[in-house]
Amino acid sequence: MFGYVRVYSDELLVREFEEYKAVYCGLCRRMGKEYSRFSRLILSYDCTFYAMLLLSLNGTCPGYEKKHCRCNPIKKCSYIKDGEEALSKASALSVVSSYFKIVDNIYDSKGIKKLIYKMVKPIFRHWLNKAKKNYPYIFDAVSEMSENQLKAENNSDCHIDMAADPTATMLKKILSYEATTKSQSVVLEEMGYNLGRWIYLIDAIDDYDKDNKKGGFNPFLSYDGNENIKDYSNQVLNMSLSRLYRAWELLDVTLYRGIIENILLKGLATKQKEILNMEEK
Repeated sequence: MFGYVRVYSDELLVREFEEYKAVYCGLCRRMGKEYSRFSRLILSYDCTFYAMLLLSLNGTCPGYEKKHCRCNPIKKCSYIKDGEEALSKASALSVVSSYFKIVDNIYDSKGIKKLIYKMVKPIFRHWLNKAKKNYPYIFDAVSEMSENQLKAENNSDCHIDMAADPTATMLKKILSYEATTKSQSVVLEEMGYNLGRWIYLIDAIDDYDKDNKKGGFNPFLSYDGNENIKDYSNQVLNMSLSRLYRAWELLDVTLYRGIIENILLKGLATKQKEILNMEEK
């Protein structure tokens, strides 16, 4: 996960922003409890969204309480009181995806960076083993994604859809696991696929200049159309956002609905415009 899935706080109600922070801080606390205090360093907005979506599917308000912040003991933060299962799954996704990101970085890096990644890998491996034991389906989905991503990027005919498919399929499988009905499974699969596709592609366009300069893999480097690369990538990304939101509208949930809609309609679009340096269209 890369931290692109975040709220647009300017248009959140004060109550909603406090609820969002309570889930974020609750996830931070859970990661420290289940793995180690250092695992909090990989806390991401993406996995906060995942936890919030799981809580909304459950439909039961977890309640809130004030406690001292584990990172800054002189400050008090709001935490959700319940919802341990959702936080635990989001914690597992954080450590599993981070481990395979380390593996990918070792493969792509050279020199001192490669050495640093190799040095921290055993720590992430320890966390990974616990997450794998508790949530094997998360490990299976992410490890399969990592394997398929490597195959796609080494394929000389790799194009944008092929490159984005492993990440999209990974989130499709993870979200569909939470479905309680066939129709809900179809909706969550559509949401997961398009969110995963958007995350992969926004990260690719974010790294476009760096990859172009250093000769790294980037699916947008193969684009040879007449449109400007930013205009083209904006259209590609908007397609995924559109399909993602249309699927979300079919879910019958009320808890945190305003916050999740803020993320899907405003947060993702704002991050996209920020990365593309584009005026609002």
